[in-house]
Amino acid sequence: MNYVIGVDIGTQSAKALLVAADGAIIAKASQSYQVDTPRPLWAEQWPDVWLQAVYQTIAECVAKSGVDPACVRGLCVSSLYGGSGIPVDADVKPLHPCLIWMDRRATAETEWVREHVDVSRLQDITGNGVDSYYGYTKMLWLKNHKPDVWRETHYLLPPNSYVNYHLTGELAVDHSSAGNIGGVYDLRRRDWSQEVLAMLGIDAEKMPKRLVASGDIVGRLTTEAGERLGLPVGVPVVAGGVDAAMATLAAGVVEPGNHVAMIGTSMCWGFVNRETDARNGLISMPYVANGEEEIYIFGGAITAGASISWFREQFCEQDRQAAQAQGEADVHQLMEREAAKTPAGANGLVFLPYLMGERSPIWDPNASGSFVGLTLYHTRAHLYRSILEGLAFALRHNIECGRQGAARLDPELIVVGGAARSDLWMQIIADVTGYPVLTIEQDVEAPIGAALLAAQAGGLVEDAAAIRDWISLTPRARPIAANTEVYERMFQQYCALYPKLRDAMHELRAVAQEKE
Repeated sequence: MNYVIGVDIGTQSAKALLVAADGAIIAKASQSYQVDTPRPLWAEQWPDVWLQAVYQTIAECVAKSGVDPACVRGLCVSSLYGGSGIPVDADVKPLHPCLIWMDRRATAETEWVREHVDVSRLQDITGNGVDSYYGYTKMLWLKNHKPDVWRETHYLLPPNSYVNYHLTGELAVDHSSAGNIGGVYDLRRRDWSQEVLAMLGIDAEKMPKRLVASGDIVGRLTTEAGERLGLPVGVPVVAGGVDAAMATLAAGVVEPGNHVAMIGTSMCWGFVNRETDARNGLISMPYVANGEEEIYIFGGAITAGASISWFREQFCEQDRQAAQAQGEADVHQLMEREAAKTPAGANGLVFLPYLMGERSPIWDPNASGSFVGLTLYHTRAHLYRSILEGLAFALRHNIECGRQGAARLDPELIVVGGAARSDLWMQIIADVTGYPVLTIEQDVEAPIGAALLAAQAGGLVEDAAAIRDWISLTPRARPIAANTEVYERMFQQYCALYPKLRDAMHELRAVAQEKE
C-alpha cells in the first residue's frame, strides 16, 4: 500500500494526517500554539512556530502509523492565509513576525490606497478590493513602519512556502496564496501584476519569481528534513495552498456550484466559479484544484469560533465547573443544551460578531461586536444562542453577496470545521440560510485536501474528483419552516443594524485608541 501525508497550518494549531491511497486515515497528530496579539487588533506569528509544528506532527504521524516510510509517496502542506507574508532576508531567515489574516493594523495604509490608487483598476486586475485584511496593505504597513525590515526583506513568503523551502530547499508560491494577497496578483493572467505593484509602490523583486499550481511538486525532501520527519530523502513535496480553499476541496468541491462553509476560529464560506467581480464584496483567488480555470470566491467572519471562545472564557466559569461536576470534558455540551431550550431568535436578541472588526461584506476594521435587544429576561443561554445565530446571519450575509455573481449554487450547504460538532449550530445554520446542511463524516478538513493533492501529484489518484471517494457526507439538518420564518425577520434586522451603529462603533473605537 502507498501513503501520503497532508498537513494544515491553522491559526491556532497544525494538524497532520497520514492517509492510504484509498483515503483511509491511518494516523493523525496535532500541535497547538498561540497567536501573538501585542496590541489591540494586531495578530502576528513568528514562522518557526509553524515550522516546528509541521516537523513534530508529521514525525508523530509517521511514528504512530507503523507504516514503512518508504511507502510514503508525497506530502503537501496547506496553511492559514499569511497576510503580509513572512519578510525574509536573502538567506530566507525571518526578519519580523508574519502579520496574519486577522491583523487589522494597516488602517492608514488602506485609506492611502483608496485616496491615491485607481481602485476600480485594482479591482479589475486582481478581482479583490481594498481592506486591511489583504496582505498588500499589511506589506505597506511594514514598509511604512518597519523601514529597516523592509529594506532587508528579500522576499515575502506565505506560511506554506516558507515551510516548503525548509523541507526541500526550493522556493515557490502557489497561485491560491498569491491571489489571496489581493492587490499584487493579476487574476486573469495568473501572475504578479507589475502594474498594480507599481501603483502601490511595492517592489516587484520581493515577490518570488516561481509561481506554481497547488498540486505541483515544489521539490523533494532534503536529507536534513527527512531525518527530522522519519521519511526517506527525495519524497515529493507538493505546493499546497490557502486552508479555506483546501478545506473546500476536502468537502468534495471540484466544480462550479458546490459551496462550503468552513467554521473554525473564523468563518469562510466559498464556492467555485469561472468569473468574479470584486464589487460583490468577496475575496477571489485561483482554486487549489484546476486553478488555471477555476476561481475560489469566498467571504467570511473574522471571529466565528473565536466569538464562542471569548464568551466561554469571560462568562462561563460557572458552566465549566458544572460540566466538570457532571463528568463532561467539554463545557460547550452543557452550554449547547441550555441554549437549545431557548427559542429561535433568542427572544429578540441579535449578536453582531464584529469582535476584531469585520471582513466581508462590510469590510470595516473599526466595526465592533454588539448584543442588541438585551433585557433583564435574557440569560447566558440566550446570549450563547444569539452568538450562534449571529454567526449564522454573518454566513447568510456572505451567501447573499455570492449569489450575485455565482453561475449557480447547489441546493445543499456543506459545513466543515469545529462548528460541525454542534447539532444546535447546524440546525440554526439550516434555518437561517434555508439550505439543508451536510457535514463530513470523517471530521477532517484541510489536511485531507492536502493529502489528496499529494496523492494526485504522485499518481495515486487520477484527479481531484477522487476526494469524493475519500470522504462521506452526512445529512445533519434540514430547515424548520417555523424557525426560518423567525430568522427571516431577524436577518433583516441584523443587516440593518450595522449601518445604524457604524458611526457609534467608530467613535467608540477612537476613544479606545486614545488609551492604547
